Amino acid sequence: MLAPFRRRDIDEVALVRTRNISWLSPWDATAPNAQSAFVSAERRIRFMWDQASHGLSLPWLLRWSHQGRHPVIGQCTVSNIVYGSAQSASIGYWIDKRYAGRSITPTAVALATDYAFFSVGLHRMEICIRPENTPSLRVVEKLGFRYEGRRLKYIHIAGAWRDHEVFALTAEEVPDGLLARAPDMISVKSYK
Repeated sequence: MLAPFRRRDIDEVALVRTRNISWLSPWDATAPNAQSAFVSAERRIRFMWDQASHGLSLPWLLRWSHQGRHPVIGQCTVSNIVYGSAQSASIGYWIDKRYAGRSITPTAVALATDYAFFSVGLHRMEICIRPENTPSLRVVEKLGFRYEGRRLKYIHIAGAWRDHEVFALTAEEVPDGLLARAPDMISVKSYK
């Protein structure tokens, strides 16, 4: 399920990310200069919550519901929300390696995109992926995101500026919702 990211979740998220450091680090954004390299995790999370409180991002945790437990298994965040004439956003995600390959990530992306389109009223969703990130490329392939091109040296990742492939969808392309394209169903809790 997608659940709102709460302050009480910080330690659990840190534990999952630490356990998955070798799985996630090739794709995680890094600081391009020494000054920003020392921003604490708490400060980054505060920034994320500040953005959410102003309607500029929608940070969710992926939780696996099993035998009455709901551990954190990843994150899916709609960010860079722009209103006005653009009505657009970007989406990013990560998942615990133990849960990869089960269609959880495409389902989470579909749920978050549908929420952004049909509850928030956005028009366009974009996903930018490193060309070498085969698992993420499978996500956009499964969901039918349209390829738009390559952004050269777009995001600083693993110590260097990296190229990214750009994929997008508009609300008109999925009038019945993106979840209809998702291979499996999971539940979503209300964001508010």
